[in-house]
Amino acid sequence: MESDDLETLLAQSVRLRETGHREEAREQLLALRARFPEDVRVAYQAAWVHDVLGLEAEAVPHYVDALAGPGLATEERRGALLGLGSTYRTLGRYEDAVATLSAATVEFPEDNALRTFLAMALYNVGRSHDGMRLLLTVLAATSSDPDIVGYRPAIEHYAQDLDAVEGGGSA
Repeated sequence: MESDDLETLLAQSVRLRETGHREEAREQLLALRARFPEDVRVAYQAAWVHDVLGLEAEAVPHYVDALAGPGLATEERRGALLGLGSTYRTLGRYEDAVATLSAATVEFPEDNALRTFLAMALYNVGRSHDGMRLLLTVLAATSSDPDIVGYRPAIEHYAQDLDAVEGGGSA
């Protein structure tokens, strides 16, 4: 019976967040966290609502708890990794952002949102060359802009060696 209660209340909390009743959703999710402290889905939803309310520092422990155990669906796990990495970056915890997002891109190598946020975090830790390479790779692979598509081979080439100059020397 308690499991049915959890499912109903969790779905209601998500609906509240999705319909703009974020503070009410937050209150309900915090109550659910107190009742079901080990439930990773509740932790994930609590993290999410804190993030959308601009309460990033309060979101972090919920994200960490959500990722600590089994039970998240694949898309929820991907979202929690992106949320945690992005939140770390927003808080100026750049090394944590790079570590989280790097691991996430290994787990989800085709996810371009993760790769884009990783590029920003790489910039923040002074690895702008790596960040630029990653962004150019994502741009070349995903853009349908005719101006980009026409230069895709060149963009892909230079993404691998941004310092390449004519004649094989370096700048």
